Amino acid sequence: MTTEFELIRRHAPPGARRLDVLLGSGDDAAILKVPPGKALVATVDTLVAGRHFPIQTAAYDIGWKALAVNLSDLAAMGAEAAWVTVALTMPVMAPGDQDQWMEDLTDGIQTLAERSGVAVVGGDLTAGPLSITIQALGLIESDCALRRDTAQAGDLIAVTGHLGDAALALRLMQAGSEVPPVLLERLNRPEPRLSEGSALVGKAHAAIDISDGLLADLGHMLEASSVGATIDCRKLPLSETFRQLCPIEEQATLALTGGDDYELCLCIAPDDFARLDNSLKSGLKVVGVITGSTGLEVLGSDGHCMDLPVTGYDHFRFHSGPDS
Repeated sequence: MTTEFELIRRHAPPGARRLDVLLGSGDDAAILKVPPGKALVATVDTLVAGRHFPIQTAAYDIGWKALAVNLSDLAAMGAEAAWVTVALTMPVMAPGDQDQWMEDLTDGIQTLAERSGVAVVGGDLTAGPLSITIQALGLIESDCALRRDTAQAGDLIAVTGHLGDAALALRLMQAGSEVPPVLLERLNRPEPRLSEGSALVGKAHAAIDISDGLLADLGHMLEASSVGATIDCRKLPLSETFRQLCPIEEQATLALTGGDDYELCLCIAPDDFARLDNSLKSGLKVVGVITGSTGLEVLGSDGHCMDLPVTGYDHFRFHSGPDS
């Protein structure tokens, strides 16, 4: 029977090659060199089967998404992604199935790690209910990080990409309906906006990544910054597939509260937004404005205020998860 250490040696993904990895996986700990003048940015996320991804999700997609959600946090800080560690808990399988599943999982991690310039420098493997925890470490110039507590009244609120695609994919999947590949990819293989986050350093006042829905995550930023906001649903960036498949009366609610987008939400002064490079500005959509008073106002298609939940995803509140 294949042992834990044989599985690690056979399937541990190396990620990208980096000169700042003085000692990588294979010892008790990695040794990493932080360049002078740089600050270390650290984040960690756990994905649990049936809670964060449907039980039937392919191993490749689990590996990709587990890394992507962590890189998205680094992107929201404007950091350069550098190193990750991977801790995997997986059920015992038949040897052939186990090797194939592990190979697919590490291929998903490896593909995104290489694309993102990230080295996998260690981790852990144990048997049990399926879950994966990734710690991601990034680098940024000292005192230059994008934060969520520095939004200012008068800032434009802009987002990258489209909203709602992943949430619609999950809804269709739970209903037993066919899910278009473009939506399924948005759910299973989100693209961390590392280049956009880095390009916004020194330009945007604040940023956060959208994991639990725009309203919930923007709400965290507003609370931290002691400001308010107005969002205009008529300006939401929705994909053509989303517009075609989601009932029009449900589009705003799903796009604002569905979650799993892993796009960036940023706050930036109007003059600074106007001065952004066109290639960066073309990927951003202004959806609202920061106000001096506290509270979050959402304008519907008729220009009147809507009543929408802004609490977002809560692990400890009863709900129907991805496996329902």
